[in-house]
Amino acid sequence: MKDLKRYCLALDLVDDEKSIQFYEDYHKNVWSEILESIKKSGIQNMEIYRVGNRLFMIIEVNDSFSFEEKQKADEGNPKVQEWEKLMWQFQKALPFAKKGEKWMIMEKIFNL
Repeated sequence: MKDLKRYCLALDLVDDEKSIQFYEDYHKNVWSEILESIKKSGIQNMEIYRVGNRLFMIIEVNDSFSFEEKQKADEGNPKVQEWEKLMWQFQKALPFAKKGEKWMIMEKIFNL
């Protein structure tokens, strides 16, 4: 099996403890349709970490994964759109994001 490719992404949450708690609670029981869409896209592993209101996501993907194809599939999936609309109540774009950008890919700057 080939090595998985890793991407790291960042996003902010609305800076409100109650809102952050709701967001975390939803992620303790992610809808099965969302998990299915993630796996179907070629994402093999996904972790999300939080510090303050900043989120950091690590995804490991196989060769079939493409951000463009994932976006297309998500746009055509009503349940994913429902989840995204719900999550956007708690999320906010990074201060330097362009209009419509949500999770932003981070650039690796160091490796030991």
